[in-house]
Amino acid sequence: MKVYHTLEPIYYRDSKVLILGTMPSIKSREVGFYYAHPYNRFWKTLEKVYGETIGVSIADKKEFLLKHKIALFDVLKSCNINSSSDSSIKEPVPNNINKILKESNIKVIFTTGKKAYELYNKYILPKTKIEAICLPSTSPANCKKGIEEILYKEYNKIREYTD
Repeated sequence: MKVYHTLEPIYYRDSKVLILGTMPSIKSREVGFYYAHPYNRFWKTLEKVYGETIGVSIADKKEFLLKHKIALFDVLKSCNINSSSDSSIKEPVPNNINKILKESNIKVIFTTGKKAYELYNKYILPKTKIEAICLPSTSPANCKKGIEEILYKEYNKIREYTD
């Protein structure tokens, strides 16, 4: 099924870190915001990393991102995808992240998961020349044993650039 990215990038002039996923999930597109699936651990992982509670509203999440100088967007503008499965992505069309880079203070780019990293390297890295750091996926599909501690350890790297 052909899917188009419908969410605006979240970034501020002071943003230092850009986190890129692949494509918003079905639930994220329904809700109109990033990492909206109730079993996705993205927001819970950031709560643990920063030692604070993030409210449930979109406004709360935007406020958290602003406070910690984090920008969010996705690698793809469109693709063919089955459900929300990154492994099924075909015919990817990349987003242009140049506006975010020009209008913010991004120092580092992280990707959430191997597919986002692979697509970033293939389609966006040649234009930006900014190497990305691959973080583990917070998707409910990535539920291997011990993932909670792995997520915390890996996502804690973000703090090096935002504190």
